[in-house]
Amino acid sequence: MTNELFEPYRIGKLELRNRFVRSATWDATAHASGAVMDNSVALYRALARGKIGLIVTGFAYISPIGQAAAGQYGVHTDDMIPGLRRLVQAAHEGGAKIALQIVHAGINDKLLFSKKDFTLLAVSKKPDISRPHREITDEEMEGIIADFTAAALRGREAGFDAVQLHGAHGYLMSQIQSPLFNLRNDRWGGNAENRRRFHLEVIRKIRQTVGTDFPLMIKFGVQDDSEGGLSLSEGLETARRIAAAGIDAIEVSAGVGNPVPTRRAGEPQKVFYRERAAAVKRAVSVPVILVGGIRSLEMAKDIVASGDADLISMCRPFIREPALVARWHGGDTAPAKCISCHKCMMRTAQGEPLGLGCSEERRLH
Repeated sequence: MTNELFEPYRIGKLELRNRFVRSATWDATAHASGAVMDNSVALYRALARGKIGLIVTGFAYISPIGQAAAGQYGVHTDDMIPGLRRLVQAAHEGGAKIALQIVHAGINDKLLFSKKDFTLLAVSKKPDISRPHREITDEEMEGIIADFTAAALRGREAGFDAVQLHGAHGYLMSQIQSPLFNLRNDRWGGNAENRRRFHLEVIRKIRQTVGTDFPLMIKFGVQDDSEGGLSLSEGLETARRIAAAGIDAIEVSAGVGNPVPTRRAGEPQKVFYRERAAAVKRAVSVPVILVGGIRSLEMAKDIVASGDADLISMCRPFIREPALVARWHGGDTAPAKCISCHKCMMRTAQGEPLGLGCSEERRLH
């Protein structure tokens, strides 16, 4: 089974050189316009040379009012396509496949949140949100679906091997799915069927635009970790429906209320969403990708051997060791050096993001 992790694997018609995925990771290297920069290309080149099978980009915003953070890639205009092509070229030169993750932040738009005179877009009006916000209109919902569709088309035109929808971590797709954020009583809310309508419409429109052969994946928060949020049973039914609608692979992650703790030195390894991934695996026939807390080859082997997931996705370990998969494949099977301290983003003295970098590596050197 260890060797199976390093053998080719297919997601739809997309063949990967192995079962290892670099999960989407915000790297803060994009220009203020959202354009790819030289530092972005260098990062993806190093990841591809490290023998990762599939690289998922850091989340790219589909609309300026859906941007989540500074230094985030944009896929909101055709002007972004030439830079995005550079990421594709860097990945392909190293033998990796690459997927573009696309997102709308919704009310979790941290950039606009800092602008006190800006009214944020929300799935529903909520009295516990102090910042000025208003409910997204029905017409705006249709416009956001069109933005997702246009972004996916740009991803295909830029040469990406797949597109991944960001439906997790409390961003817009996650907000629409969650009873904590979605208090609507129109066709976009009020019951489970309406809360999943947005996902199904996004998938339907993208499929109409890019065809059935272009791989479309989702990072999916199948359950919320806040009281009153999305239940696992409702999330599993949504997983079934989106797979039937045309999703080719589901990466299981958190919804609203991410429970991932900082790991202290000496604490045992914990894979955060394994049970949820196993439940999704039983519910759908498409490949399931598991992310969150995987730090050893033995753990990756056990996850796949047990049938809990089909592919192994990691984020922070690749910040410290871009060539981790190559090291494991070469026979050095020691666990990842990442200690899960969550101090991966370098910042200025004023707190502005500078880019990814392992704080433990800096401390040791």
